[in-house]
Amino acid sequence: MSDLATGFVALLGLQIEEVTPDRVVIRWRCRPELLQPYGIQHGGVYSSVVETAASVGAAVWYGDRGGVVGVSNQTDFLRAVREGELSAVATPVHRGRSQQLWQVEITDEADRLVARGQVRLQNLPSPDGLGRSTAAPAGS
Repeated sequence: MSDLATGFVALLGLQIEEVTPDRVVIRWRCRPELLQPYGIQHGGVYSSVVETAASVGAAVWYGDRGGVVGVSNQTDFLRAVREGELSAVATPVHRGRSQQLWQVEITDEADRLVARGQVRLQNLPSPDGLGRSTAAPAGS
């Protein structure tokens, strides 16, 4: 697995605190650039954190057998947050030969549940072909 503190994870300011095959913990601060127009944490941030936490845990569990990709992300937004630190904890619900299901709970500094989601992930022997065009080049 590549360095987790780069790209989109870094853009969101996510701090990955714990990673095991059975649990992932991510923390971040609710900051102005992550708010939606009403001044509360944008739901897309919650969905992104849910996907990230589940994917990291699933990939660690799947290990050197290949890679994992999310195929479904269902996230519920339960409580508005305007500021402070948020924490996400991901745990597996099911880990099978071809797919995994992970649950993620996001809480605020008072340990109140603010969002909850689940991600279904596909286990892939090799993710190398993902996102590559299978169409023949023009003129061939």
